[in-house]
Amino acid sequence: MSLPAAYLLDIEGTITPVDFVTRILFPYARVRLAEWLARPCVELDQELAWLSEEYASEVSLVPDWSERPTAVHAIDYLEFLMDQDRKSRGLKSLQGRIWKAGFEAGELRGEFYDDVLPALQRWQNRGAKIAIYSSGSVLAQKQLVKYAVAGDLSAYFEAHFDTAVGGKKEPGSYETIARELGLEPGQIHFLSDIDAEIQAARSAGMQATQVVRDGALSAPDQIATLDGLP
Repeated sequence: MSLPAAYLLDIEGTITPVDFVTRILFPYARVRLAEWLARPCVELDQELAWLSEEYASEVSLVPDWSERPTAVHAIDYLEFLMDQDRKSRGLKSLQGRIWKAGFEAGELRGEFYDDVLPALQRWQNRGAKIAIYSSGSVLAQKQLVKYAVAGDLSAYFEAHFDTAVGGKKEPGSYETIARELGLEPGQIHFLSDIDAEIQAARSAGMQATQVVRDGALSAPDQIATLDGLP
């Protein structure tokens, strides 16, 4: 089999430690929700509109709030979504804005596993494209790689994708990404720590390998590090 023309990378648990998100990013955004929603920022109207649409589909699950939520009610719902670890477009977009400010202020730095930078260098040196596909917003992804502890990693990445292309457990999402990259699915190698995502990518025709960072390998198509991955 020929070497992949592109690598598509998940973030959490694949190239960054799982607890970086729960230990650093989520708490950072959570304590700043009220401050951000109180800002007279027209751009936040889009996030509130997305949140209203989501809420309308699950009104029985959370405390009542108006059709066009006030900041206080929006905070209730945002905290509910965070507690459930929901892949909410409105939440992810707002978190991305908050994290962007934190990265630019020097209060946040992206943490990556030690084997990531050598792998990025190896793949780029042989001309392979590298892209990210994460449930975190494209904005958040770009800040994470730009303000990494190891320095600005932005130049290694050809493209960024979030759930605007579809859910990560849906084969159609990977087909869309392949088209966006101008490649056949079989030319792309997807890496993730989530088996359901691996299976969806394979259903779309991609090569896919599960990364198991903190546990015993149980299958031949699993890897513990990116070392040696061609």
